[in-house]
Amino acid sequence: MNAPLGETPQHLTGLTVVDSQGSKVGTVQQVYRDDATNAPEWITVRTGLFGMKEIFVPLAGARRTGGELHVPYPKDTIKHAPRIDANGHLDPSEEAVLYRHYGLIRPPDPAPPAPPPDPPAA
Repeated sequence: MNAPLGETPQHLTGLTVVDSQGSKVGTVQQVYRDDATNAPEWITVRTGLFGMKEIFVPLAGARRTGGELHVPYPKDTIKHAPRIDANGHLDPSEEAVLYRHYGLIRPPDPAPPAPPPDPPAA
C-alpha cells in the first residue's frame, strides 16, 4: 500500500530507499526542506559498502510503501550524483547542480507578497 510521504522528517528518516528498478540503494539519513514552502524536498541516502557516502536524492515522484521509499531514479544515477556536503542546508547553487543531474526543472520561487494598498486620501 502506498502512503503519503508525510510532512515531518521523522516519517522518512530510516526508510530503505529503493530505485526505479527495485534495487535497494541505502537508508534515508536526513530530510531537507524547501526554504520557501517548508515542504520536504530532498533526502540524503547513506550508500556504499560501509555506508560511508551520503548522497542527495530528490523527493519529487517518490512514494512510500511500508518501510521503503521508492524513488523514480536508477541506482546508477543516484550513485553518480554530485558530491555535496550534507551540512543541514542546500544553497541555491548546490540545488541547481542537483536539479540538473536528476534532469529536473527547479520550481520557481514563490512570488513575494503584494505590498499593502495605499491608505485612502484624506
